Amino acid sequence: MPTRSGYDAVIVGGGHNGLVAAAYLAQAGRSVLVLERLGRTGGAAVSTQTFSGVQARLSRYSYLVSLLPHKIIDELGLRFAVRRRRISSYTPTVRGGRPTGLLVDAGDPTRTAAAFHQLTGSEREFEAWQRFYAMTGAVAERVFPSLTEPLPTRAELRRRVADPAAWEALFERPLGESVERHFTDDLVRGVVLTDALIGTFTHAHDPSLRQNRCFLYHVIGGGTGDWDVPVGGMGALTDALADAARAAGAQILTGCEVTAVATDGTAAEVTYRSGDEEHRVGARQVLCNAAPQTLARLLGERPDPAAAPEGSQLKVNMLLRRLPRLRDTSVDPREAFAGTFHVAESYRELESAYRQAADGRVPVAAPSEIYCHSLTDPSILGPELAARGYQTLTLFGLHLPARLFTAGGTDTGDAVRQAALQAVLGPLDALLAEPLADCLALDDQGRPCIEAKSPLDLERELGLPGGNIFHRDLSFPFRDGTDGDNHGDSHGGDHGGDRGGSAADRWGVATAHPNVLLCGAGATRGGGVSGIPGHNAAMAVLGR
Repeated sequence: MPTRSGYDAVIVGGGHNGLVAAAYLAQAGRSVLVLERLGRTGGAAVSTQTFSGVQARLSRYSYLVSLLPHKIIDELGLRFAVRRRRISSYTPTVRGGRPTGLLVDAGDPTRTAAAFHQLTGSEREFEAWQRFYAMTGAVAERVFPSLTEPLPTRAELRRRVADPAAWEALFERPLGESVERHFTDDLVRGVVLTDALIGTFTHAHDPSLRQNRCFLYHVIGGGTGDWDVPVGGMGALTDALADAARAAGAQILTGCEVTAVATDGTAAEVTYRSGDEEHRVGARQVLCNAAPQTLARLLGERPDPAAAPEGSQLKVNMLLRRLPRLRDTSVDPREAFAGTFHVAESYRELESAYRQAADGRVPVAAPSEIYCHSLTDPSILGPELAARGYQTLTLFGLHLPARLFTAGGTDTGDAVRQAALQAVLGPLDALLAEPLADCLALDDQGRPCIEAKSPLDLERELGLPGGNIFHRDLSFPFRDGTDGDNHGDSHGGDHGGDRGGSAADRWGVATAHPNVLLCGAGATRGGGVSGIPGHNAAMAVLGR
């Protein structure tokens, strides 16, 4: 039970962003209550012993860290660390009837240049690669620090980027134009484009620029674009955040599902259910870590059906007895799987899979990306498993929107999930010198250690509408309508524009209600494991 009848702030949802907001507000002396529906904190950022009787802690849902600022780690005093991956990516293919691949070694540009030359026969693509990512790197250095500052206008951010060509390429024109202008090799083009499609059902030339927004957040993280492995699994972050919030005085209640929020703009009342009992608690301000569509329902408002979120991914968790051998014998599997292992992600394959899914069919070869966290952080494995050479694999499948997993609006269950699983594992097996199934570990019941999570599974288990991992379409990190520059699209409507310059507007966390703020991924500058919306909502509450 809450320790008081009312709080300065009640936070709906104990995921990582809600915990960040709670820790900041409690440190500032505010009374804070966090209400979490599940029996644990962490939301999608958790470490779980996924397979029965097997001592391996997998980051079951969210799995890599890029956007979390050191500022938040330092200011909250978190005991949390990430490790850099030396290998950026490996993309296997077949050229001239021979298995080969593109290995991008972040620590050795000479080696990477040789890999490009071997794949394409010239230096041109590697030189284009360097130019392109020098451009995105310069944008990252300028844009990333702004994410924990008051939300700039479009014109202000453009001036900060200070590169008209880069602004045009990333913020104005469909990303496919820039990819095709810089690169000629189909495989290289695909490797670049994949960052625009994570959890986002779109294509290279989408005029809405959804692909640009997704790409931007994937290349600006930390000011470098590096995607790092959380030491101890993703749950190490959310456990540290919960500890920091509690230590500062926040009260966190799990197993408490918020069912309604009422507000007159000055004071609010939050209704929640714990077991069979219903409770109410007062709040000066409510911070919502759930999706905007969920918040609308809690407020008794009708969500816009045209803006209904839709996830587009299949998350597959695996534990292997050993890494599989590759058809491309020139690369060690321990290097190939150490970074991002691309499967069926050439430019043409990405487009073909998108078209098949848009037509309502599970792609014949669904693109996917694979990560082996245990190569970078063996601590997620029990000592015995680590000694025996076991490894985890995380596969993230693209172009598998939630609509494919329903029939007439009904969850079709295992049939489509199994079809989608085969659509990602089939192309992977074609790149291996042995079936992946031969490498899978078994749990204590003799079952293969593999599980697949569709968008509908994420909706059911985590409360993500449509299984959208970003809560809704990502936004550009600026606000429109304040300086005569009205091009482009943020979220618009409920919190994207200028409505009088309140603190919540300035931080990109406002809703239509002055004392109800978004602190989750649905805020402007939300998405990914970042803590940024939680930080920004707390700053708005504190008037900073």
